[in-house]
Amino acid sequence: MTYKDVTVQNQVGLHARPATFFIQKANEYKSSIWVEKEERRVNAKSLLGVLSLGIVGGTTIRIIADGDDETQAVDSLVNLVQSGFAE
Repeated sequence: MTYKDVTVQNQVGLHARPATFFIQKANEYKSSIWVEKEERRVNAKSLLGVLSLGIVGGTTIRIIADGDDETQAVDSLVNLVQSGFAE
């Protein structure tokens, strides 16, 4: 299992379009991937799950992956969040 903490850079956070980009990227990997905010963990491949966290700009989240490509999945999603979803 691999995980990293990252602070959401863009103003609106993980809502609508940025969440869609995030989920599309997560679905490129075979690993199970989760997003954790405070004590709540959701499936990173689920739009409703990610939106339900209410992640706003400046929030620190944890991206967790478990599987064959877990390191690449976490690194890729962290880079996407750090870029402000400008990938």
